[in-house]
Amino acid sequence: MKKILLLAALCVLAPCAFAQEKTERLDSAVVSSSRADKNTPVTFSSVGKDQLRASNPMNSLPMSLDLLPSVVTYNEGGTGLGNSAMTIRGSRGSQINVTLNGITLNDAESQEVFWVNIPALTSLISSVQVQRGLGTSANGAGAFGASINMNTAFVQPDPSARLELSAGSFGTFVTTAAISTGRLPGGLYFDLAMNLAGTEGYIRNAQVGSSSLFAVIGWLSGPRSLRLTYLMGQQISGITWDGIGLEQYAKDRRYNGAGEYIDDNGNVRYYDNQTDNYAQHHLQLNYSRRFGERFTWLNTVNYTRGDGFDEYYKMNRKFANYGFPSVYSGKSDMIYRKLMDNDLWVLNSGLRYRSDRLTANAGVNLSHYRGGHWGEMLWAKKAAPGFDYSSLDWYSNTGLKNEVSAFVRAEYQPLEWLTAFADIQFRTIGYRLTGVDDDWLEYGAAPEDRLDYVRRWNFFNPRAGLTATRGAHKWYVSAALGHREPGRGDIKENVKGEGAPIAPERMLDIEVGYAFVARRFSASLNLYAMEYWDMLLETGRLSSSGYAIKENVPRAWRRGVELSAGWEPLDWFRLDGNATLSVNRIADFTSYVPYEDYSATHPVAYGQTTMLMSPSLVGMLRLSLRPWKGGTFAVDGKYVGRQFIDNSMREEMAIPAWWLANLSLGHVFSLGGKSLSLTAYVNNFLNRLYYAAGWRWESYDPVSGVVYSGIGVYPQPPCNFMIKVGLSL
Repeated sequence: MKKILLLAALCVLAPCAFAQEKTERLDSAVVSSSRADKNTPVTFSSVGKDQLRASNPMNSLPMSLDLLPSVVTYNEGGTGLGNSAMTIRGSRGSQINVTLNGITLNDAESQEVFWVNIPALTSLISSVQVQRGLGTSANGAGAFGASINMNTAFVQPDPSARLELSAGSFGTFVTTAAISTGRLPGGLYFDLAMNLAGTEGYIRNAQVGSSSLFAVIGWLSGPRSLRLTYLMGQQISGITWDGIGLEQYAKDRRYNGAGEYIDDNGNVRYYDNQTDNYAQHHLQLNYSRRFGERFTWLNTVNYTRGDGFDEYYKMNRKFANYGFPSVYSGKSDMIYRKLMDNDLWVLNSGLRYRSDRLTANAGVNLSHYRGGHWGEMLWAKKAAPGFDYSSLDWYSNTGLKNEVSAFVRAEYQPLEWLTAFADIQFRTIGYRLTGVDDDWLEYGAAPEDRLDYVRRWNFFNPRAGLTATRGAHKWYVSAALGHREPGRGDIKENVKGEGAPIAPERMLDIEVGYAFVARRFSASLNLYAMEYWDMLLETGRLSSSGYAIKENVPRAWRRGVELSAGWEPLDWFRLDGNATLSVNRIADFTSYVPYEDYSATHPVAYGQTTMLMSPSLVGMLRLSLRPWKGGTFAVDGKYVGRQFIDNSMREEMAIPAWWLANLSLGHVFSLGGKSLSLTAYVNNFLNRLYYAAGWRWESYDPVSGVVYSGIGVYPQPPCNFMIKVGLSL
């Protein structure tokens, strides 16, 4: 309680949530259609290139944004490399729209961004804007809690090069090299950056090997800009998403059961290649043309290609479930892969108008997505020598998704101190899912269990608001209506289940805010109400194959207050902090607990409950010092309140609140036009042992009437360190 009171008392010491945007440049205008300006009445925070590059090189992008208001992050393997996840105001990854240079990075089917597949973004991007709530219109999956807008487009005026070498705990290393020609005579420029990273991970089998390549060739001349960007990310990482049960956590918190099996002599063994393998390629062509002083025409063509697989060793699997001939009966240990590939084509075109009193944007987005999923058997212990595994017909399904969206947005100043905002978006989405899922053979290969889903959704998403400014003061209010279509996982399990057909989700977002910005002190307060209808939640009801399906819950809401401020009484001393206090409720929740044999479910009514993974208090404090010329020191603390693993709000399903503290110490040596930097990072220096997320299981015994349950968790590492050496030319 003392920590909570201290945090609440100091929460006014945080960076202002209304960062000032720089004057628009033609080379980066392509991202302006989805970004908020300084007088746009939405709640946002901005992070610049210097802040991103100063963050711990072990961190993925979500973890580099962890100190922003309402953000909670964790990593499955205990380091920033590997599978990372984040929530913003309790909204999960599939509800957060992520764009790079205006193009969505969310997978069209799952609506997730898998950060492990896009390594080293913090060393590549020029700036990030995080909008909380529905924000402005964006392409791709609808923002249903937040949006993250990233930009790589700034052209440096002069040639530059940099090399960074980092190493630290758990065998972690990160190497980044970048070179830029700057703007050459005639307007040409070239940028190239490469990154290699690896770690053994904190928990067993959390090893990661990743690489990325970023290359740009561009031309900027007068009113025209042409830019070709290539971004590649490739990773091989150990499977860590199973977590561990609390009993095992108490014995060995670094344990991970992925790939565990028993050999013929009864010894416990681990399959070395229980891994996730994926490569992703992004190719973007941007063309911008300015007409006079007021009009800018923006165009982007994007192609994204992704492919990869998960590889598993599984014990005692039935031959019949994997398409083996009928001569094979019983069970066997097996090694198999679940593979996928996808292609995304996107065309964006927009027009921007800017005058003294009016800024207007209009644009259209067209996209086509194809995603394939199939399985391959590699080995079965009891199969005959020389068996042709390629002859097996296990599973294969394909998703096709087409979208057309258009928006018009305007900000008008009828008075010098007043800005009126309106944003109207229309989306039409068509989705088709065909084939069979990986459990088709397990449940009899019945024709009715085939995936055959075709739907079209039409969404109208209006937004409006007002901003008033007087000197250092700013007030704003806005209201927005958003819709979100179901994801692939929601759909395919519902198709196989017996629940009611799922409907799109709807949300009304109301934001009211105030900000004060002065030279030495800034503060802001934001009130928000995110009201949901038909929210998709796991209720415990099962599909025919025993998987949990999602169903629409009529009413739910997230309501809260975000406080943030920053105080810099001296040029070498700065104190920042923020806090979010919220209530996150489901109006009336009923859980359907499966019988032990999965033959039926037992309903348990809980009434009004708290949403899963939605802490009521999140906050941070940060002290930054420049104790000597060229020196930097920073210490920060992050507090995350109690969270529930499911929607039942039971104490036994709670993740305890945790407090984490990190520090960094660095020095930059000036070398006559060059610089050499040395930085040390110490994470969790208070050595807290905690877990940041989890899952639960439960079953119902109809004889005794008892509900049995347990939870699994993702342990986070104790005190660990990282050292970075950087050379800039």
